[in-house]
Amino acid sequence: QVQLVESGGGLVQAGGSLRLSCAASGRTLRSYVMGWFRQAPGKKREFVAAISRGGSTTSHADSVKGRFTISRDNAKNTVYLQMNIMNSEDTAVYYCAAATRVAVSTTPEHYDYWGQGTQVTVSS
Repeated sequence: QVQLVESGGGLVQAGGSLRLSCAASGRTLRSYVMGWFRQAPGKKREFVAAISRGGSTTSHADSVKGRFTISRDNAKNTVYLQMNIMNSEDTAVYYCAAATRVAVSTTPEHYDYWGQGTQVTVSS
């Protein structure tokens, strides 16, 4: 079993940047496909980005393409989400998740482990 802890959230002005980190413990992160999801108040949890075990394949939601980038450092057991040109619609709790499946997935139900989330607020 793997434990996930997100960090790096906070308050940022529109147009600004943040980098989220997801640190894993318990098992090596290279065993998992990793994803970032977010949930705004009153809305369903939605896919943001995902990355394959080795990092060669990534997927980003259309709403963040060109602005957000997922990456991973398996040696540090950490996954990152670089967020640029942020806007108010990016305000949400951001969750890191790990999946034992082989292929990258955009579906929350395919992920087996979740972090507690980190709040990101974009002020306009």
